[in-house]
Amino acid sequence: MAAFGAGSAAALGWIPSLRADNLTPKPAANAGTLQFARRAGFALGSEVSMLALHASKEHAAEALEAAFAELETVEAVMSIYRRESQLSILNRTGVLNHPHPYLVSVLRTAQETAERSGGAFDVTVQPLWELYTNAKKADRLPSRDEIESARAKVDWRKLSVSKDRITLKSPGMAVTLNGIAQGFAADCAVTALKARGVTHALLNSGEIAALGKKASNDPWTVGIQHPRREDAYAGLAKLDGLCLSTSGDYQTTFSNDFLYNHIFDPATGRSPTAFSSVSIAATSGTLADALSTAVFVLGPERRAQLLKECNASGFFIMKDGTTLKTADFPLS
Repeated sequence: MAAFGAGSAAALGWIPSLRADNLTPKPAANAGTLQFARRAGFALGSEVSMLALHASKEHAAEALEAAFAELETVEAVMSIYRRESQLSILNRTGVLNHPHPYLVSVLRTAQETAERSGGAFDVTVQPLWELYTNAKKADRLPSRDEIESARAKVDWRKLSVSKDRITLKSPGMAVTLNGIAQGFAADCAVTALKARGVTHALLNSGEIAALGKKASNDPWTVGIQHPRREDAYAGLAKLDGLCLSTSGDYQTTFSNDFLYNHIFDPATGRSPTAFSSVSIAATSGTLADALSTAVFVLGPERRAQLLKECNASGFFIMKDGTTLKTADFPLS
């Protein structure tokens, strides 16, 4: 799990593995009644893109404006790049009074996922991210002792969350939300669109959210990036009201062989070795985002129960290039 805003733009940005396919609606019987508005911009540290369909193009554009405002709010609360964000204050002081409801919500979901996954998902892995990032600047990997020292500061159970106060209970602890915040931002943007009467849209905030369908009445289709070929998809997913998140060993790397990357196993302080990429489809972006990291850490043997409990599906690419998927994953 990379740090939200703590690394390169690629850690937060337009994730090519989730690039939307055929953004412009195809002509169809109802195309005359639906207009589309598109907007691309810079939010959450990188490029994002949205498309909304509505009877009024102007109304669709106004709804996109509101959706982008939600992304700005999430970033203002959760970005490590911003010194005065609530997350930065929490990491700097170890305590945050009167937290924003968005931060409380995303951390509660993070803690629930941590408990369900036996700690495989842990937002307190920021000390590991900092260690590996600093070691890379020195053109090396961390030593065993350095990893153990950083790992000793990682423990989701020492993060206390209430609507009035958030506390890090041990010195040196710090939180990263890159494994969940982009999905949460997508959910907030979808809520803003729905509140303004938009029922068909496709959003890429770093994670994909599909609302309704294309004007052709077909499900939105997105490509899943091949983990070893930048110019190729490993598959296409049809999203019928679902969200999709991919975690890959290629997104931010600390070694040329992809064995050391931005996804950390809190139990070892190292990157998991089974998967190259994990794509999760779920009913919310927040859940899909968190689960893609959790399953990547859990590995192929332990993934099934977690996905079943969360009513989510997955598509998995192993280090050797072979693929697996759950029976209900919407692979095209």
